[in-house]
Amino acid sequence: MKARIYRPARNAMQSGTARTRHWVLDFAPASAREVDPLMGWTSSSDTQSQVRLRFATKEAALEYAQAHGIDAQVFEPKPRKPNLRPRGYGENFATNRREVWTH
Repeated sequence: MKARIYRPARNAMQSGTARTRHWVLDFAPASAREVDPLMGWTSSSDTQSQVRLRFATKEAALEYAQAHGIDAQVFEPKPRKPNLRPRGYGENFATNRREVWTH
């Protein structure tokens, strides 16, 4: 079985980083999906592709993969550049601003 170990990216619709601190082990699909001719649903006989395991650390995920004979590939996350403003959000509403606040 092949699998990948990665840290999920943050949701594009949110600014927070919830659910991005843990590591995930996903199994690669072993067989292609098929379309049911009667209903049009997509199905597969591979049940491992539905399994998603979460771990607190990358080392724990690698130990699990090695203990169960899973060929896992690790994908390191790209570091996120912090978006820090010098005086913060409250500066937008300060009464002692030096320049005019425009949109």
